[in-house]
Amino acid sequence: MPEALPGNIFTRSFVKTVLRRILALVTLMGLLYGFSALIYATKAIYKVRKNYAVVLERFGGQRQPITEIGWHVRLPYFTRIEQEIPLMNQTLYLGGSPQPMRIISKENVALWTSAVLTYRIQNLNVWAIENLDPQHLLQGDYDGIVKDILQSHAMNQLISDREKIKDDIFNALKSTPINKGGPTLEQKYGIDVVSFVLNETRVGDKLVEATEEKKKRELIAEADSYAADQEASRIKKLYAAYLDSIQALQHALGRPDGSTDTALLQFLTQQKWAAAYEKNTDGRSTVVIQNTQEPPAISLPSPTEAPPHGKTTGAR
Repeated sequence: MPEALPGNIFTRSFVKTVLRRILALVTLMGLLYGFSALIYATKAIYKVRKNYAVVLERFGGQRQPITEIGWHVRLPYFTRIEQEIPLMNQTLYLGGSPQPMRIISKENVALWTSAVLTYRIQNLNVWAIENLDPQHLLQGDYDGIVKDILQSHAMNQLISDREKIKDDIFNALKSTPINKGGPTLEQKYGIDVVSFVLNETRVGDKLVEATEEKKKRELIAEADSYAADQEASRIKKLYAAYLDSIQALQHALGRPDGSTDTALLQFLTQQKWAAAYEKNTDGRSTVVIQNTQEPPAISLPSPTEAPPHGKTTGAR
């Protein structure tokens, strides 16, 4: 009888067979995966997601929007996926940035404002096929319409009447032709203008400082004017009282023919100076002599002269 082969030989053969089959299976799976990845990379099989659309360009040059949700197959090299378009609400910032944009008001004052437009694509044929780079074109028309309306208002209106201006801009974006006799924004791009929000409208920091300085100068000028008015009113009242007193004095002491007017005027003038110099610098009283015709017949001694007091000391 032939000798039986050792059992370990069958065991090694079995292990090798299993390993070869596993390796072949892994290689086959790798090839399938690479082939699938190649097909997916070339987008021969593509997916249309919900609220999205795909614009497909065919071999003959025809462009067709695909809106049906799910997986689709196309011929590589004979068709091309041109773009994927979202059909959800989209935003468009004024100036293309959420940062404030500089505008000029009606009276040539610089302001900073920011705004955002919300829109939704309704007609893919108009948006993607009739317009080349529609996002860029829409940005330009949107900025132009908003700036035209904002810059037609005065600075105080842009700050205090924002609600009305916001509604005016929304109506212009939605239904007003871009040019006279031309299409509206919705007609030109096949979109629906959902909303428009004017985030902020403010003046620059330098203008705020200049305005505060101007207000400060106006308050100072107003205070000076008020003080001048008060002083003028006081002087006017004093003058009226002084005039009334003169008229009363003239009526009581004067003569009907006016012969005493000069004397009264000189008397009042002397009284004025007497009141002004009631006390001199060394404490002596001022003497006022009333004489309407001639200088006084006597002369007063000067303050430095000692008045006579009779005989000197020791005289008999």
